[in-house]
Amino acid sequence: MSTPNQNLNLAWANLMVEELVRCGVRTCCMASGSRHSPLVVAAACHERMETVVHYDERGAAFFALGVARATGVPCAWLTTSGTAAANGLPAVIEASNAAVPMLMITADRPPELRDAGANQAIDQVKLFGDYARWTVDMPCPTPDIDCEYVLTTIDQALHRSRTAPAGPVHINCMFREPLLPESGCAPPQIELSTRWYEGDAPYTRYPESRPGLQSEAIRHIAQAVEGASRGILVVGQLDSTAEASVVSSFAAGLGWPVLADVTSGLRLRPAAFPRIAYYDQMLLSGGCADALAPDVVLHIGGRLTSKRTQQFLESHRGDLYIHVSAKPDRQDPGHLVGLHAQSDPSNFCATLSPLLSGGTHEDWAGEWSQGEEGIGAMIESRLSADPAINEPAVARSVSRNLPAGHGLYLANSMPIRDMDMYGFPEGHALAVTANRGASGIDGTLACAAGYATGLGAPLTVVAGDLACLHDLNSLALLADVPVTLVIINNDGGGIFSFLPVAEHEDVFETHFGTPHGYRFENVAAMYDIAYRCEDSQAGFDEAYGEAVASDRASIIEIRTDRAANFQLHRELDDAIHAYLEG
Repeated sequence: MSTPNQNLNLAWANLMVEELVRCGVRTCCMASGSRHSPLVVAAACHERMETVVHYDERGAAFFALGVARATGVPCAWLTTSGTAAANGLPAVIEASNAAVPMLMITADRPPELRDAGANQAIDQVKLFGDYARWTVDMPCPTPDIDCEYVLTTIDQALHRSRTAPAGPVHINCMFREPLLPESGCAPPQIELSTRWYEGDAPYTRYPESRPGLQSEAIRHIAQAVEGASRGILVVGQLDSTAEASVVSSFAAGLGWPVLADVTSGLRLRPAAFPRIAYYDQMLLSGGCADALAPDVVLHIGGRLTSKRTQQFLESHRGDLYIHVSAKPDRQDPGHLVGLHAQSDPSNFCATLSPLLSGGTHEDWAGEWSQGEEGIGAMIESRLSADPAINEPAVARSVSRNLPAGHGLYLANSMPIRDMDMYGFPEGHALAVTANRGASGIDGTLACAAGYATGLGAPLTVVAGDLACLHDLNSLALLADVPVTLVIINNDGGGIFSFLPVAEHEDVFETHFGTPHGYRFENVAAMYDIAYRCEDSQAGFDEAYGEAVASDRASIIEIRTDRAANFQLHRELDDAIHAYLEG
């Protein structure tokens, strides 16, 4: 490779973006800045790369996370140097813990400006630590380095991001000034192999490989499953609707009672297997919990939202607990797992199914389902008796009325818990997701906007007031996508009312409840988002129906009382407990 022009910044950036496209990346999300100008210009000028610009680097990173969560394909996050790069850390942590592929490309100062007091210069080398699956500190573009290095670096980064366990990778790019060629000056021509120029494939291809199990291990699991008389199938968060479909078919053939987390995609849709929708409430009864103790647990996917179910599994340890996950790391807070099967859930189900006889478990599944109908009827009766809207009723209404083909995104804290416990089990949710890797409330709106973009379908988001306030400026990302945002505003941290700290009345309200007094009508107007506030169930149902039919961004605000919400949850639990004990 030879060129008389020493300004190779844009030439290298063009190669990087072209190789990203060849590797399947179609979206770059970025905030404004200077040092990453070569990357921004290259992405903006590529006809097959969609660019999303947001003024907050943290929100941009969560948007990229949402796109990748919906598509399974890394979305590139481009940012300038300094603290702008550090703003990506929360999204990187979530992506790492949740095994979501992401590509973090940060611009940096050249070596002579590092550790020299230069403006906006921080130590960005391995900025994301062990949360990144792979990190590379790319040198300043120079004619002394063959440009094939640029291509193979992109190829390796994307391979490492997608390889199980998937996750974020970090490319830190040093650029010297002048950052871009003078106006009208084309970047230098690069000499590369003819096969790359004439084709449309990546320079280095990495055939897909999925972790699987050796035949001896799968036979051992088959024997344990076949020998179980009281087995239960636990299904946590799954990565896609396709994966949920495979697990659903496997569950139907297995015949075991299924405890499906709301993020599995199996909780809010009709099921052809013995799904126990209200398993959390069934375990309110100590007698039921003892009677339903399993001998074998087969757990596929992420951990459960239900703390009560986790405690049940810990206190009723059977003969074997099998966890199936593509991730190699320990996902076992109760230290229950006797066999960790590192395997893609779809491959695991496809491999194990032929080895099972499909024996009947109707009596055992029937024991689990005995209280299902009664619990569902009690929830329906209690929630419909009150014309005023409340938080469990929001979960019930959204899950019942979510149109077919729409997705559902749940914020952490109370919204995901209420949907897990009170969601209508015969709905039409296309895909259900939440950020359960680190279970934070940061980046909720930005990630939801990215998820809707990647999903390519309308989306409903249910979030609390603090999650929305935490990410308020990301409403700018929601304004142009068909998202219905349901904000449950209980004027503070509603989940803390359920924790022991609520008993410390001298500090609880000021330091944990943290009332703020804010309403969301004016901020909706600021971002030109349709807005309604409803206080009745009938009004909410009407507003929600109009919002999901509008094909534009909408906010529906529900104002509730934290103390009344806590009391309602307690009354529901007490009534269900009495029913089960009776």
